[in-house]
Amino acid sequence: MSNSRRNFIRQSALAGLALSLPFKNELFAMAANSKNFGIQLWTVKDALYKDSLGVFKHLAASGYKKIESFEGTKGMFWGMKNTEFKKQLNDLGMNIVSSHCDYATNFERKCAEAAEIGMKYLICPYIGPQKSIDDFKRYAADFNKAGEIAKKNGIRFAYHNHDYSFKPVEGQLPQDVMMANTDKSLVDFEMDIYWVTAAGLDPVAYMKKHPNRFTLCHVKDYTKIANGHESCILGKGTLDFKTILHEASTLGMKYYIVEQEAYTGTNELDAAKADAAYMKNLTW
Repeated sequence: MSNSRRNFIRQSALAGLALSLPFKNELFAMAANSKNFGIQLWTVKDALYKDSLGVFKHLAASGYKKIESFEGTKGMFWGMKNTEFKKQLNDLGMNIVSSHCDYATNFERKCAEAAEIGMKYLICPYIGPQKSIDDFKRYAADFNKAGEIAKKNGIRFAYHNHDYSFKPVEGQLPQDVMMANTDKSLVDFEMDIYWVTAAGLDPVAYMKKHPNRFTLCHVKDYTKIANGHESCILGKGTLDFKTILHEASTLGMKYYIVEQEAYTGTNELDAAKADAAYMKNLTW
């Protein structure tokens, strides 16, 4: 019997069992979650610049199936051609679904390269605090143009938030302004749950305010420290991800991307492994 045939029978049996048992929702949640969480490579950036293949092997062994890259000095594909990068990840049982990038430079080419290897999103990671609401409106117009280019190439464009877009400017929330002035058919959003929390807002309440606009999220835990706050290993901070991600899943969320930026008491690679273990055991 072929492996594909065995897999089909096993999956069919699991589905039938789930339909007959009271915990069917939990079974389906576990199956869905195991496929949909990934990692933003910024989490392991220092190690990546030293030994990218070694890091990818570590991430695969830790249980990550999906990758979100970023455009560092080696580019989104870490010094490789897009197709070479895809093959390297595929050989390890992973695939790249998205990347942060500079959308103001060679964006047409980047979209074409992303689409060629099956990526779903290119994402603006940061624009920084602005002096006026009109500045944010201008960025929204730019996002629409980027969204048109992405759509033409068969992928999606999105914007990733920090805390600044959730702090009032001229009596308005910049995030509200950007969402109101972007075309839903062209622009999605990636919610960094940590930064929404840091700005003093409730991530779930904000997603409910704008259902189906946030299609990706950064799963990043929040903890207070002496001089402010920082990210930490998932489950060690204050955020109730079981509730947050459950609500997100009903409001249009598709991809759950682990990110960690501080490593008190640990290191990048161990943190990434611990974060994966948390996600594998979390159902929502």
